[in-house]
Amino acid sequence: MTETSTAPEQKVDPKLLEILVCPVTRSTLDYDAEAQELVSKAAGLAYPIRDGIPIMLPEEARPLEDS
Repeated sequence: MTETSTAPEQKVDPKLLEILVCPVTRSTLDYDAEAQELVSKAAGLAYPIRDGIPIMLPEEARPLEDS
């Protein structure tokens, strides 16, 4: 059996996205489907989504780059 190197994009429950907020600022999050992240512009952090599960720990978040 051969495995492909790119995993299929995981779907996140839209209802879950409606209720999740940034644990640092309690602000709303933007869903980045391509990067599989939930982005908090207020905190400047991007929380990863692994296997369809949002990892809402500040220590796991990626700092956003200034653009």
